[in-house]
Amino acid sequence: MIVVTGAGGFIGSNLVARLNREGFKDLVLVDDFGGGKEARLQGLAYSSLVHRDHLMHWLDEHHAWVQYVFHLGARTDTMLHDVAIFDRLNLGYSQDLWQACSRWGLPLLYASSAATYGLGEHGFKDGLSILSQLQPLNPYGDSKHRFDCWMAQSETKPLQWVGLKFFNVYGPGESHKGPMASVVWHASKQVMQDGTVRLFKSHHPDYKDGEQRRDFIYVDDVTEICLWFMKNRQHSGLFNLGNGKASTFKDLVLALFQAMSLDPSIDFVDTPEHLRAQYQYYTCADMAWLHRLHCPVSFTSLGDGVLDYYRRELSQLNRSSFL
Repeated sequence: MIVVTGAGGFIGSNLVARLNREGFKDLVLVDDFGGGKEARLQGLAYSSLVHRDHLMHWLDEHHAWVQYVFHLGARTDTMLHDVAIFDRLNLGYSQDLWQACSRWGLPLLYASSAATYGLGEHGFKDGLSILSQLQPLNPYGDSKHRFDCWMAQSETKPLQWVGLKFFNVYGPGESHKGPMASVVWHASKQVMQDGTVRLFKSHHPDYKDGEQRRDFIYVDDVTEICLWFMKNRQHSGLFNLGNGKASTFKDLVLALFQAMSLDPSIDFVDTPEHLRAQYQYYTCADMAWLHRLHCPVSFTSLGDGVLDYYRRELSQLNRSSFL
């Protein structure tokens, strides 16, 4: 059986669907199952649901039947400043799961984050060598970073251990995330409501309005990489997971208007004062490990990803879906 934490979330539910398509049905789905998460699992095949608070005890009893553990559960609100919540759900819980997998000899893949890189002043090179230099900008990123640092110093390790630093993931199944949903989702909401997308102006002399850059990665590519590591268990490490290309917000919005067969309409608004000091103008994953590990996965272009997202989900939504 395969364990997936955060199974009711955006990436977790997409991974469960992908595992089903690959023929894996004996899945143990872990979450708190509040806020309609069980509803998001409708139509998916799995063997049991386990509340996140019971997982460590469940593993003590059932570890002999577990083939793999995907740990995607986390509190991901970058605007939340309650450090105690992040300490409990992101740091402490991940430490407990790491130790359980180490104790029982289980392979573990967990979600880290590109938020650990802060402003990117030290670049976006993955691995363990630059961990001590990184300075995350918020408690969420800091909690992920502190776990990465703790993991790197741990004397015991799971049978296989993989940390994936997710960059800007977008795609079907993220509507429940609200303010934390991708720019694609928010832009679709704005077009549905008044036909215009609002982007932040640039307050940096090196970037024009709308030309702030992010590494956007389609959720299908994320699940593809997760499965690749599960099938190639000789590889362990802390790896970036982005597209490896930095696209502008303007590129993204133009791709959305094209997918919707609409003429572009973009307004630029001031970035709120409280966000300017921690605003990232550029992110781009160093994906050199793909070649180094001979991973054959290729990534969806931004235009193709936005079009597929629109056709699969966004085109079926109406204004009330975004409220």
